[in-house]
Amino acid sequence: MASGTWTAKPSIGGAGVIRKPTPHLSGEKPPVLPPGQIPRHVALVMDGNGRWAQERGLPRTAGHEAGEAALFDVVEGAIEIGIKEISAFAFSTENWRRSPEEVKFLMGFNRDVIRRRRDEMNEMGVRVRWVGRPKRLWKSVIDELQAAEELTAKNKVLTLNMCVNYGGRAEIVDAAAALSRDVQAGKVKPDAINEKVFARYLDAPSMSDVDLFLRTSGELRTSNFLPWQSVYAEFVFMDVLWPDVDRRVLWRGIEEYSQRNRRFGKA
Repeated sequence: MASGTWTAKPSIGGAGVIRKPTPHLSGEKPPVLPPGQIPRHVALVMDGNGRWAQERGLPRTAGHEAGEAALFDVVEGAIEIGIKEISAFAFSTENWRRSPEEVKFLMGFNRDVIRRRRDEMNEMGVRVRWVGRPKRLWKSVIDELQAAEELTAKNKVLTLNMCVNYGGRAEIVDAAAALSRDVQAGKVKPDAINEKVFARYLDAPSMSDVDLFLRTSGELRTSNFLPWQSVYAEFVFMDVLWPDVDRRVLWRGIEEYSQRNRRFGKA
């Protein structure tokens, strides 16, 4: 991404200044909506990289590479419109079933993306947080995720949850196992278990509920992404391949979200 305009603001994460998002090349601005119609937390299923590459006669890896710019343009657009949290599905627990060559590429690619982008995210006041299982994940990937978490821990403009080696069922199973161990140890009484207590054992207990669940590529499924957090999310499925996405796609999704009547079980 190109550099944006620097504006002196109170220190966040030790940066001293916060860089504003770079304006979109089209000059388009985010839609003006009442604060209550802007989602706080957007979940992104970044689908369509492989098909995008195939349509162009390129290897699947080229689609993943093109998708990097899409994600970080969306992050800038999220800051512009006032979103506070994004969860990006970078590598699922099911992605281990792909070819060894693609898995190897994705491990290295995720590691390198985090390394390349963490300073940029820090400059914009973005907090990077890893959500997912450490099991099977390359140590070098874990090291980069943890370094990014440490660098950006005090940032408050937006939280970017990098969901790497994440699966919704795995998260719930792991939480149940951890809670069971604490019950056996006498730390938690069985009769005291409720949704609030259980949520403390999830991968990121402070994660807010998902307001807008956005999936690209035209597929109409959630693919095991954030099921606990998305029980009352509004789902928007867009027929655009992820590498062709930019912040304007996010804004269109938010405009659709703003038209929804969220009742949360009420009449």
